Amino acid sequence: MASAVALAVPGGSAAVAAGPAVAGPVVTRAGLDPALVADRGATVDFVEQEAEHARTTGTVIGPGRTAYTLAGEASGRRAVRLSPGQYVEFTLPAAANAITVRYSIPDAPGGGGITAPLRVTVGRAAARTMTLTSQYAWLYNQYPFTNDPDAGLLHPDWWITECACVPAATTPAPTIAKPFRPHHFYDEQRLLLGRTYQAGEVVRLTAPIGGAAAWTVIDLLDSQLVGPPRVVPGAVNVLAFGADPTGRRESADAFDRAVAYARRAHRTLYLPPGTYQVNRHVIVDDVTIVGAGSWYTTVRGRAVALDTPAPDGSVHTGVGFYGRDAADGGSGNIHLADFAIEGDVRERIDTDQVNAIGGALNHSIIDGLYLHHTKVGMWFDGPMTDLRVTRTVIADQIADGLNFHTGVTHSSVSHTFVRNTGDDGLAMWSEGTGNAHNTFDHNTVQSPVLANGIAVYGGADNTISANLVADPVREGSAIQVGSRFGAEPFNGRLWITDNTTVRAGGYELNWDIGLGAIWFYALDRSIDADIQVVGDAFLDNTYNAIMLVSDWPVKDTVSISNVHFRDIRIDGTGTSVVSARTAGSASFADVDARNVGAVGVNNCGSFHFTPAGSEFHLTDLGGNDGGWLAPWLLPNTITCDDRPPVVPPPAPTPW
Repeated sequence: MASAVALAVPGGSAAVAAGPAVAGPVVTRAGLDPALVADRGATVDFVEQEAEHARTTGTVIGPGRTAYTLAGEASGRRAVRLSPGQYVEFTLPAAANAITVRYSIPDAPGGGGITAPLRVTVGRAAARTMTLTSQYAWLYNQYPFTNDPDAGLLHPDWWITECACVPAATTPAPTIAKPFRPHHFYDEQRLLLGRTYQAGEVVRLTAPIGGAAAWTVIDLLDSQLVGPPRVVPGAVNVLAFGADPTGRRESADAFDRAVAYARRAHRTLYLPPGTYQVNRHVIVDDVTIVGAGSWYTTVRGRAVALDTPAPDGSVHTGVGFYGRDAADGGSGNIHLADFAIEGDVRERIDTDQVNAIGGALNHSIIDGLYLHHTKVGMWFDGPMTDLRVTRTVIADQIADGLNFHTGVTHSSVSHTFVRNTGDDGLAMWSEGTGNAHNTFDHNTVQSPVLANGIAVYGGADNTISANLVADPVREGSAIQVGSRFGAEPFNGRLWITDNTTVRAGGYELNWDIGLGAIWFYALDRSIDADIQVVGDAFLDNTYNAIMLVSDWPVKDTVSISNVHFRDIRIDGTGTSVVSARTAGSASFADVDARNVGAVGVNNCGSFHFTPAGSEFHLTDLGGNDGGWLAPWLLPNTITCDDRPPVVPPPAPTPW
């Protein structure tokens, strides 16, 4: 127990004694009453229960939204901390034979993680043991981060908020506490219970005495009823080509042989129940690969250092299913379904292609996968077209959950669940070549540790619809529309419709300001495409609901305009409904707001404070209720408060 790092990273706010026992199970979605998010987010086959609503002998931590704290990264911004011997117990709301536990345990003193047991009992059944690990958690320092808690600043020539200075250019040199900026605390683990338990049975999670963890934080429990393993009659069986379902022997070559045969024979390749060790990419083209279900078939690989860097700059390889590069014509007619990919990525190296799915996949379908512990769950380098991603879970990534990168067109992601990414949860990045006619629809993104839940960087005629985004932690928003990272311009129309965000509008570390739940950012160029934000709900916003900003060095050369908000519900802002820190304009119709913490419109424009008013203009198209858009604010009254005080809003309630 003394070997674990007992960092001063408690809840991030006051820890409180365990709450009173609850009469029955409290089911939530993204920490909310499901009634508040009806028909928003992914349809999933599990039920979420937050630990803070369960019975426990431990201590509830939070609520707190400060970065680098356990509460700040927890779903719903609260969790339960267990000392050895303490427990938390959940009452099953429906029949279940499988659970997923989201947790955190301490790092090792020198980094690299520890393992510790968690005892699981259901009803009167014999106890089972989960072996928890922090080997895939606990990053430190400045981007792209390190696993070493004792490391000095990675970039002493960067400005940091902790001293409001550039350390290398400051005399006397500032004292920077170590570990510096610990984050990415949580991980999740799945467990088949061996039998079906009925609604009303109690799942108890106990941190046993004598384990290596000085504390165990339980964030939530997902429970579900997993069906029997899938069988595919008439399929090619990967076992016939020498694949080892025990995971003891490397099976990459066997997978290659099986893929090649299935393609020639025009038959499905079946992966029976088991764990297959694959430590490099499997290249796929014109083939269908189906597992027995993501709970039964796992393709697992370790990170492997390359003798010499690959042409793309990778210094490691690892498990992944990749289409051919777009430069080589890409791949097409691929169907990957019903298996899990478990990686072994513990550090962020941006040049590494160690993603679960990658390459260029045209006219293809990805369905029912579980992607865990890779760098990015899915990273697609186009040009490519007509990819559909459905019913997939992406968890505990070092970087993005999914990224449509460069010339991806007519593709979609739907009913996909993303949790605990180290960068954007879902992104469309039009670097070099524009993305177009893509859709992110009915997805759930929870707790991105860095950056945004959903981000769109350039492109034309894309749609972000009916998604549920919760708890972005720092330097990002629930939804970002950004002219940055070398993206092509926005063209045509961008639809952002019928989404719900909660506990967003977080803190931008580099600027030392609060953001909006939806954030428009002009950096590389102006944003002037037709952007329609319609039917969205922004709930329990930490700072602003809506922010439009241009970076200071370019504020006099770029602007944001042609943005239209209609039929919007805003319930709770720590500061304003709209924060404008740019030149440009936007229109508002039927935007209703309540529980607003500061002036409805914080209008700084381009910070010139001209006699003619702000450089940002608002148009009132009528029906804007709640008093937030008062006549005196129109069209461009300067109301600039650079860093207004935060008034925490009450919890959201039905409108």
